[in-house]
Amino acid sequence: MSGTPDLGRHLGVYLAIRDALGLAAGARARLLRNFIDHASGATPPGMPIRAATALAWACDHAPPGCGDAGKAHRFTVARGFLAYLAAVVPGTEVPARGLLASHRRRRPYIFSDAEIEMLVAAAAKVPPRGTLRPVMLPALLGLLASTGLRIGEAVRLTTDDVRLDAEPTHLRVLQTKFHKSRLVPVHPTTAAALATYLHQRRQLGYHALSDAVFMAERGGPLDMGLLGAWFGKLTRKLGLWPANKGARRPSLHSFRHSFAVRRLQAWHEAGADVQALLPTLSVYLGHVRPEDTYWYLTATPDLLRAAGARFAPDGVVGGEP
Repeated sequence: MSGTPDLGRHLGVYLAIRDALGLAAGARARLLRNFIDHASGATPPGMPIRAATALAWACDHAPPGCGDAGKAHRFTVARGFLAYLAAVVPGTEVPARGLLASHRRRRPYIFSDAEIEMLVAAAAKVPPRGTLRPVMLPALLGLLASTGLRIGEAVRLTTDDVRLDAEPTHLRVLQTKFHKSRLVPVHPTTAAALATYLHQRRQLGYHALSDAVFMAERGGPLDMGLLGAWFGKLTRKLGLWPANKGARRPSLHSFRHSFAVRRLQAWHEAGADVQALLPTLSVYLGHVRPEDTYWYLTATPDLLRAAGARFAPDGVVGGEP
């Protein structure tokens, strides 16, 4: 283990605790080993670690090409470890949260109902006629819009993963991000659309080429790079552009953001306990941590209107009946 024996032992315990909580280590373990190497050679060396040591490691000792967002992330990683260490090593300093500006998320694109309908209709007109493409592409876009699946999860689905005869009807998503698997219930209208698509796929004879639900014209796996490029051209052709400068342009991932926001809006409109239901949304989306779900939530006018209606007197929102 890197660094002094005590620092290495504490880091091992910290990472084990995070793993037991289901929090994926990712690059965090490698970063923290580098951090304790730096702390071991700092002045004063070893423990207790000072706040200035973490700040210097995050900024002055960042690798070439690491920008402000990367330095802020390094600082956050070190700060999390120091918060744990402070509970077991007296004198450990935990730097203040706001010492480095955090990365500012670019506002995602949220599709409206009309835009989703327009995209699906346009996808159904993709040439050549009589092939799988004008059948498969609208089915894929409709599935992304109605379930919030990651695009990689959707293109890896096999016919065995589509459980249309189960109760409730669901998709089986295997070994996805963070090596997690889950069952994704689908709405009856989504199940009906999938059944129609799979029937058309069989009629066209593509079931003899692959078990993949969504496949390339010759039966191989879909190329997600080419798929994303096609979708980008489609949105530009239809005139879909972000309303705010600096916001993200529409992409296939925008369906996932849109699904999360629209689910919250539906819960607000139904008068449900949204705070209590958020963990359910996290599980449905396949997130390891509930805070990952918050990344997908954007305060759209419709969502704010739905949320505000619950707290406005006599159903009045913004001064209007």
